[in-house]
Amino acid sequence: MIIIWICIILITGIGLIIYMKRNASEDNVHTKVLFFEKLPYSLEGQSIFFISDIHRRKISANLLKELKQKPDWIIIGGDLAEKGVPYSRIAHNLSILKEIAPLYFVWGNNDYELNEEQLRELFVRFNVRELKNEVYELPNEQCAFIGVDDVTTQELPSVESILENADPTKFQIMLSHNPAIVEMLPDDHKISLILSGHTHGGQIRILGLGLYKRGSISVRNGSLLLVSNGYGTSLLPLRLGAKPETHLLILKKGTPSFSGRS
Repeated sequence: MIIIWICIILITGIGLIIYMKRNASEDNVHTKVLFFEKLPYSLEGQSIFFISDIHRRKISANLLKELKQKPDWIIIGGDLAEKGVPYSRIAHNLSILKEIAPLYFVWGNNDYELNEEQLRELFVRFNVRELKNEVYELPNEQCAFIGVDDVTTQELPSVESILENADPTKFQIMLSHNPAIVEMLPDDHKISLILSGHTHGGQIRILGLGLYKRGSISVRNGSLLLVSNGYGTSLLPLRLGAKPETHLLILKKGTPSFSGRS
């Protein structure tokens, strides 16, 4: 009888691991239409493909087939890779994304495990615009990307000093790997949208509980905050209750509305 129970437990455990591994390898694109009252008419219908926390994953061509329209910009929200990831795999991932739209990148905590010089060589090769504690006004657009370094970085300047260079008449989108940045915004900020990841949605949730909340869209500190579950995994290539996700965000002018799930 004991042997039977041991076999049942082993089979159940193996089956659960297989299920979690399959979950972690899914290619999910969530298409969201986001409405903003202050969106310039010139940005009506423009779209962003947001992908974060790639880590060790190799981007699948199937992911691109899930896109319902070609985005205008691609934002890599940090943790493009981590220690031990071959640079050939990073190059592969960037080459796939580059074929879709211009690339923009902000640093995540795990990116600093890599050789920064070698990573920047790949950025030059694939024309990736690194945004490191700066405001970047998109050419011929009434829009600015504000890239902020990972909040755990000791050399992170004050958010106020970064925003001093932001034109208040531009539609401002902040890119920051860690969603904790929302708590660091000054009261008079003009940021409409914040894109972040880092949490993996908890990655493995037991009975709905995890180390972090699942990815979500919410209004925080006067901005619309999107926290993604991310595309890859860390430590173990497994997911449960927090499937991998990327986002196609379509900007629209109108009364703000959002869904609680990312």
